[in-house]
Amino acid sequence: MEQQRDEYTARINRVLDYIGAHLNRDLTLQTLAKVANFSPYHFHRIFRAMMGETVRQFIQRLRIERAASMLVVNPKKSITEIAFDCGFSGSAAFARAFRDTFGMSASDWRKGGHRDNSKICETGRNAEQVSSNQRQDFDISIEYSGDRTNTQRWRVTMKTPSLLKADVEVKELPQMHVAYIRHIGPYEGDAELFGRLFGKLFQWAGPRDLLRFPETKTLSVYYDNPDITDPDKRRVDVCITVPEDTKVEGEIGKTSIQGGRYAVARFEIAVEQYGDAWNAVYGGWLPESGYQPADGPCFELYHNDPEQHPEHKHIFDICIPVKPL
Repeated sequence: MEQQRDEYTARINRVLDYIGAHLNRDLTLQTLAKVANFSPYHFHRIFRAMMGETVRQFIQRLRIERAASMLVVNPKKSITEIAFDCGFSGSAAFARAFRDTFGMSASDWRKGGHRDNSKICETGRNAEQVSSNQRQDFDISIEYSGDRTNTQRWRVTMKTPSLLKADVEVKELPQMHVAYIRHIGPYEGDAELFGRLFGKLFQWAGPRDLLRFPETKTLSVYYDNPDITDPDKRRVDVCITVPEDTKVEGEIGKTSIQGGRYAVARFEIAVEQYGDAWNAVYGGWLPESGYQPADGPCFELYHNDPEQHPEHKHIFDICIPVKPL
């Protein structure tokens, strides 16, 4: 029974991965049913039962939420361009869908309405929360490597509440193939949840000789904007890097994280400071950097076992795909 449910989870996860990678395309029920290897009729019912919303509702929600983020973090891109980039057939259809979701026009959202919207969380980690007053809570300094590359590095210090410090560098990261376990639902601040998910993933990987530290990397990939997506619909994957030809099954999925230019911010923090760390990057560094978020999910890349740290601190990188502003 459990094995059968794991197979259904694996098939739906493949569909979620496909939708995320092709959100600006025409995503027909027939195409997605083929990805899941279900008949279209049964696929629609299975998807709704497992995800709590229809395929159409899920795709529409992701498109609207991506557009809401892009409207703020890509101020130079027109609303019509964003609508097409997010898979809408035209500006009129986008305008109706946006107003139905947020109760305001896309232009009002971009002008500042996002700060007053009831769907935004107080402790979210996105740039739309940043105002000129909030930026005064950070000290930003630029350093240069001094070598032939003359690489820029930023030092970010959050003045309040915790004098959090980070070193940020923009660099090229390679493509990574990862095995993952996906969680859909609330996760913010739930260290026990992440511990259980990683424990289950390690239990699967160990007997297959896939845990080869330090070559094996551990990371968490975030797909949704926590300022916009309801907590019970947020998606996170806990992952380990694996060889490209690794076989997976059941609730263990496999995907690739695209390589490219990333802002990489290194932190050494207590477990309760994760929210502050994300705010330091999005609220402190990003508005002053000359960069904006590019397409693709952001992720946390972990570098230590906090239980082995003398102060039980977490050493990790926040990695955000970026492009010039």
